[in-house]
Amino acid sequence: QVQLVESGGGLVQPGGSLRLSCAASGSIFSINVMGWYRQAPGKQRELVATITSNGRTMYGDSVKGRFTISRDNAKNTVYLQMNSLKPEDTAVYYCNLRTPGYDYWGQGTQVTVSS
Repeated sequence: QVQLVESGGGLVQPGGSLRLSCAASGSIFSINVMGWYRQAPGKQRELVATITSNGRTMYGDSVKGRFTISRDNAKNTVYLQMNSLKPEDTAVYYCNLRTPGYDYWGQGTQVTVSS
């Protein structure tokens, strides 16, 4: 069983920055993909960014150049550095860990970008 615990969400003004963290615990297969997805009210959940266990990254088009995903394999933790935040980035951000045959989700953390 795998648990994902997110932290770092909150309220920030447009143009500001936030850093999200997600720590995974439990039986974690070494080859995996960790990532972040988000869901705004009335919208479908969408990809923000993913990173493989060997460091390959992928970003959603709306965050390219503003967000950076990274991970610490020794700590089983993934980070999302969010810069130049916009009101349209407001959403619940969910951490995800994917291994062959399994898909795990965190409980979500709210990010609100507003003046």
